[in-house]
Amino acid sequence: MKKVKCFAVSLAALFGASLIFASCGSSCPADAQKGAAAENTNTMSNKAPYQKKYTNADFYDAQGNFKQDVAKEAFLDMFAHYDVPFTPLMEKDIWFTDFGLGDFENCGMGGIFWINDSTEGYFAHSIYLLPGQMIPEHKHVKTAFPAKKESWMVDKGWVYNFSEVGEATEGAEALVPASQKATTVSKNYVKQNLGEVLTLKAPETWHFMMAGPEGAIVWEFANYHDNAGLRFTQPKAAL
Repeated sequence: MKKVKCFAVSLAALFGASLIFASCGSSCPADAQKGAAAENTNTMSNKAPYQKKYTNADFYDAQGNFKQDVAKEAFLDMFAHYDVPFTPLMEKDIWFTDFGLGDFENCGMGGIFWINDSTEGYFAHSIYLLPGQMIPEHKHVKTAFPAKKESWMVDKGWVYNFSEVGEATEGAEALVPASQKATTVSKNYVKQNLGEVLTLKAPETWHFMMAGPEGAIVWEFANYHDNAGLRFTQPKAAL
């Protein structure tokens, strides 16, 4: 009897989501396709969680200057763990910032603006956070453009999603890095898990997110981002 060859290909999508495509002949058993998908799922679930590998001692030189190359190295390490391809566009446009606060281990981010269209008024952004890393608390106010309103979906890892809207959540203050405690006003938070979508509770309100211990990659969708409308509770912070 002629044997039919079956194969499965794992294709990493642009944002790092993994899709499995099974290609078989007409007589290829359905079980073979299910087996390939199950094998991929088991491989992912058995993978050890990503862990923190860098500290401020790595990110700053003796004079306190932020080392962009080490920040890039840290994120590339996390991308490799999560099987996120580092594309030529990312190489060209990705950025890393400590917001001028000198505490990148605990407060900073990497990111890329895939699109930021002021004419049509839409925005797509990937947020990259190392384990335990917080984006400084901020809000977006109206300028010549409407106040930015965002929705976020967690693609890798998970985050604490904080807002000034709502009753204080028990333990909120204990989660905030020491360098940010004095200025942070958002006390309500939820744990936003893989695949979940949340939206800013109200325009022009303080908010921030902080990665869990496995780091996080978050997709953000919003209207146009006008940097002139960005405000921080931490006076020294700037993007």
